[in-house]
Amino acid sequence: MKARLLPALAAFALLATGAAAQSPIYRITPELEAAARREGNLVYYTSIDVKVAEDLAKAFEKRYPGIKVQVERNGAERQFSKIGQEYSSRIYNVDTVNSSDAAHFVYWKREGWLAAALPEEVSQRYPAGSFDAEGFYAPMRASLSVIAYNTRMVTPAEAPKSFKDLLDAKWKGKLVKAHPGYSGTILTATFQISRDIGWDYLEKLAGQQVMQVQSSTEPPRKVIAGERPVMADGNEYNVFLEKARGAPIELVYATEGTPLVIGPSGVMKNAKNPNAARLFHAWSFSQEAQQLAVDVGGLRSFHPGVKEPAGRKPLSEIKLMKDDPAAVDKQVEEIKRNYLRHFKT
Repeated sequence: MKARLLPALAAFALLATGAAAQSPIYRITPELEAAARREGNLVYYTSIDVKVAEDLAKAFEKRYPGIKVQVERNGAERQFSKIGQEYSSRIYNVDTVNSSDAAHFVYWKREGWLAAALPEEVSQRYPAGSFDAEGFYAPMRASLSVIAYNTRMVTPAEAPKSFKDLLDAKWKGKLVKAHPGYSGTILTATFQISRDIGWDYLEKLAGQQVMQVQSSTEPPRKVIAGERPVMADGNEYNVFLEKARGAPIELVYATEGTPLVIGPSGVMKNAKNPNAARLFHAWSFSQEAQQLAVDVGGLRSFHPGVKEPAGRKPLSEIKLMKDDPAAVDKQVEEIKRNYLRHFKT
């Protein structure tokens, strides 16, 4: 892991305390594969863009014939509420879960809803401190919440270079952003921006007549469609995907720093298909799956064997804000409340 990213992972590493009575580390074995095939399917809750999630599911099904993956995609905050409602009713639909809001895993671990299941590849190859020390979750992906603009409507010289540039009067009525009440990516980004730049910045941004959408996957599409020339936040990986298709959109990494969003995965303790869940969970951290997530999904990976596509700026060259899931977990309602006070929707 590049040196610049290590401080951003430090808070993630501090989430686990104590030591597990039994090692949570496991590997993919013929016995696990056979047990997973007997179950025959698994239910995967995720907040990744639906096409990316389905591509990963298809690759797994090709790698392990006879096991079907049911993808249930939703915004991270909606997904969190859904799991909470299900578990309060003792409904255990989800087998394995991935979220763009790492604070969810702090909560699920505290509630005893996660199984201690740490793939051997993670324990051996991922950066020390990047995964839960007790093995309840690990960073299956990462992304950034970025600024971007329509290259047919805005020139590079005119484009904003910082978050504070978005407060310029010329962008009034021309910005789009996603909502932290729906998107875990945006909840995390809102926390980091309010911490590092201040709520006064977000209050002023709200005065710019910003178009509000739900998912962090939506702002790039609004920019490409020309509905708004600039996005104030949104997924980096969707911008990568759209650029690869020839869409008129370009990234901006803000001079103040760009929010880093770590997306962990875990296996649910009450999974109906625990072996299939563990198999999919372990495979998702493999070099094969991680390279697919980077190449096809535009995501960032902590796997040391994964290569960034040509032309993609490496994380080591980007000024990053620090992720702090424990702080988000404590402040989540305050973040949403403050946001709604400024952005009345």
